[in-house]
Amino acid sequence: MNIAIVGATGNVGRKTLEVIQKKKLSFNELYLVASSKSAGARINFNGKDYEVLNLENFDFSKVKIAFFAAGGKVSEKFAEKAAKSCLVIDNSSYFRMDPDVPLIVPQVNSNHLKNIKKNIISNPNCSTAQLVIALKPLHDLFVIKRVVVSTYQSVSGGGKAPMDEMIEQTKLVLEGKNVKSKNFTKQIAFNAIPHIDIFSENGYTKEELKITYETKKILDEKIELTATCVRLPISVSHCESVNLQFEKPFTLEKVREALNSFDGCKVFDERVDGGYFTPIEAEGKNETFISRIREDKTIKNGLNLWIVSDNLLRGAALNAVEIADTLIKNNYYGK
Repeated sequence: MNIAIVGATGNVGRKTLEVIQKKKLSFNELYLVASSKSAGARINFNGKDYEVLNLENFDFSKVKIAFFAAGGKVSEKFAEKAAKSCLVIDNSSYFRMDPDVPLIVPQVNSNHLKNIKKNIISNPNCSTAQLVIALKPLHDLFVIKRVVVSTYQSVSGGGKAPMDEMIEQTKLVLEGKNVKSKNFTKQIAFNAIPHIDIFSENGYTKEELKITYETKKILDEKIELTATCVRLPISVSHCESVNLQFEKPFTLEKVREALNSFDGCKVFDERVDGGYFTPIEAEGKNETFISRIREDKTIKNGLNLWIVSDNLLRGAALNAVEIADTLIKNNYYGK
């Protein structure tokens, strides 16, 4: 089992390496691949130095699985080419809504891995991944009718450049200097921007539509969902305020029990000061944390949740490695 990581020098690529190490994913040879700008650089992994190889001329027949962590343009250009020789697990949005490409969160819909047509598997949007992992056990019990979700997303969701800009802007504001935004539509430091990705004709942003369509594809096409996505000056971890309406009645006790017993979820819900999870506490942790669990008395069978998860893990690297691990353990893809 030889593996490659495309985009190995980026945020998600490096995080993928960390997860492979922690999860002890079995492999024989590891190839780190990136653009020509990064080719020749060296990355230390498990005490061994690896030279970063040039994506333009990399031979994908050398590997069994290739993790693509370099963005949609790279996936558009190289993923299908790579898929002729190996299995591609793609972190970008490029193939997510392709009906012939499974969109996978292993804890939620691993059964979809039985039917891989293009040799490509998609990772969902980071906000979608943490949402569906909390919705799945509740949908199984009570049948979700409608979801209203507001996301509060960290700048790392946009990559390294937005992270650097947030830090630089923060310094400038504290020094009383003028701020110019390059990677954001407005100042991100000490601010909140209700705009992630481009606008569509109906007024929703592409990020909001991703959550809508991806949740339906992964979980259930019958679920009605509306989203508002906000960028906050946070380095890592996304938060979501979620309002649910079920078809069936529920109790808070059964909700907590279902969430706590579901793989990948952890309830931390104490009705005292600090009895909830925040982005800082979720950073570096694999779990999706659920807090502020309470009934919504304004609608029949209504529930409110607060969901927090490390977007670079659950929404990207961790999910991708768990897909590979699931494939191997269930013999969906031969060694």
